[in-house]
Amino acid sequence: MNQFRIPAVFALENGGSLSHPAIAYHTYGKPSNPVVWVCHPFHTGSDVAQWWPGLFGPDGYFTPDKYFIVCANALGSCHGSTQPLSENPAQGRAIYYHDFPLISIRDQADAYESLRKRLKIERIHLLIGPGSGGQQALEWAIKEPSAIENLALIATNARQSPWAIAINESRRLAIEADITWKKSHPDAGMAGLRAAEALAFLQERCHTAYETLSSDQEGLAEIHHAATYQRENSLQRAVACNAFSMVALSKTADTHHIGRKRGSIAAALSEIQARTMVIGINSDHLFPVSEQRYLAEKIPGAIFREIQSDKGHQAWQTETSRLKHLLKLFLEGETHA
Repeated sequence: MNQFRIPAVFALENGGSLSHPAIAYHTYGKPSNPVVWVCHPFHTGSDVAQWWPGLFGPDGYFTPDKYFIVCANALGSCHGSTQPLSENPAQGRAIYYHDFPLISIRDQADAYESLRKRLKIERIHLLIGPGSGGQQALEWAIKEPSAIENLALIATNARQSPWAIAINESRRLAIEADITWKKSHPDAGMAGLRAAEALAFLQERCHTAYETLSSDQEGLAEIHHAATYQRENSLQRAVACNAFSMVALSKTADTHHIGRKRGSIAAALSEIQARTMVIGINSDHLFPVSEQRYLAEKIPGAIFREIQSDKGHQAWQTETSRLKHLLKLFLEGETHA
């Protein structure tokens, strides 16, 4: 993992600032190859070959011998970039904790643009992102339209829906219910974070995705597979991050609205110059297909494709063979699916 520190005070959309924030990032391949830039979603970091191996890495569709792959960790994330548990140079290097400022999706895109210039990348062959990563990619493609050749938006939207905001608020309430949350300590709110991550699994999946977990059990069983799944996986996520970062990132996601100060959402989408493919997942309740259809209708020349899956939003990570097929056709200029 590499780290780039922005050599100036980084102005934030809400009027605040970060003093010389750090951006963690991974690169794979030679800079002379076509650039594929990945914007990562909520619970992942910049090591895209680790969390999306079906598409990236030596055995993926995008391999380091053919592409220069870049993935940067978003501001606020707990995976290497400046976040609430980072030191604040403007306050004598004290830890931010609860004082971490509001970061918007637009701010995250601006940070990526700073890194692009640092890496001296003139054109991005493909900008791709699922979920909140797609939100970042969308903002970036609007702000820097001439820098992006091709754009792949997966299970994402033009603005954060009230439904998604309500889910995020429920997760924050779980953390706030933890009596340790008000403490300025790295482990504050950890029990609440585990409950919040259990809620996140429900948000990312759907009813049918859980069917196999309890199909062979009687109703009076003391331990159900679905309950065990929630407990074990929420614990794994909680120990891999911190409550401060989760709260910060959830608030960041809630800021997403590409029409803000641009007249309207439709006007903003009309600014995109990249060839665009928008992919939806039929069982996704977090980012319903109607949101992707709207993007495809308003982005000039965009095409829409739908993946059939019973995995809910998480299908962006599991349906790799279908994604490979769609991306191959898109990048080779074919219009049929």
